[in-house]
Amino acid sequence: MNVDVDAYVLDELRDGSVVFEIEGEDAGLLIGRRGETLRDVQFIVRMLVNRRVEQRANVIIDVERYQQRRTQKLHAIAENAARTASRGRPKSLDPMTPEERRIVHMALSDNPDVVTQSEGQGPERHVVVKPRS
Repeated sequence: MNVDVDAYVLDELRDGSVVFEIEGEDAGLLIGRRGETLRDVQFIVRMLVNRRVEQRANVIIDVERYQQRRTQKLHAIAENAARTASRGRPKSLDPMTPEERRIVHMALSDNPDVVTQSEGQGPERHVVVKPRS
């Protein structure tokens, strides 16, 4: 892609996955609009690694800690939606990728006041946070 970046493996695992951190002046180009380029790069790297090791490898590519910041933001969005839903009003969130929806579901899985479910099709699929009956 002709970008000038440094890549290294983080010492800690994230959700059982090896994390490659990328930093540098051109790193933002690897994130793309709303993380789309980063998701594509991660997909390609996972496929290459899976073929090389001949098994499913859990690999996360993070650029300038974008994935980590996005996860924290999704947790905050989930908590805000839970507060709304716990007052009796379901809250529909914006469409998200499967990975982002999973983060929201997991963030609220232990909340006794709400339940979550995914609704919609394709790129319009989103999470709805509802009060627990």
